[in-house]
Amino acid sequence: MASAFRPSAARILASRPASAIRFLPQTRVAAFHASQRSQILPAGPQVVIGGVNDPAPIPPTSAAHGSYHWAFERLIALGLVPLTVAPFVAGTANPALDAALGTALVLHSHIGFDACVTDYFPNRTYPKLRTFMVWLLRGATVTAAVGLFSFQTNDVGITEGIKKVWKA
Repeated sequence: MASAFRPSAARILASRPASAIRFLPQTRVAAFHASQRSQILPAGPQVVIGGVNDPAPIPPTSAAHGSYHWAFERLIALGLVPLTVAPFVAGTANPALDAALGTALVLHSHIGFDACVTDYFPNRTYPKLRTFMVWLLRGATVTAAVGLFSFQTNDVGITEGIKKVWKA
């Protein structure tokens, strides 16, 4: 709230005559930048496929990438809320709830990271890297599922593990 009463830099500069405002030669004024811009990776290939007046290709229809896919994502996300809270409210460690929670966590994570791979590695621009990233995601998903299954069957389980970490 105190910043609302502080005079802004624009008001201070506007109140001074133009001859009094001087910037040093090495001074750069940049809004919302704390450092200079640096490019981490080179830009992807700049290729135009087809002509200017060609229509955009219509992708093949698939129920897995349409409204059913979106509904399944929302169902998993909403299902995580009661699955996360129920074991702690009930006060008992139920292996069925732990298994459902572990499955929902793995599915939710896989769907989210798959969306990241789809967004950041387009198939048209990076076909080989996209294939590698998809298989890397599948391997990580299987590894996480096997790890959670092993933790559930050979150790205390997800909710008891969280309770022990919380109290530690």
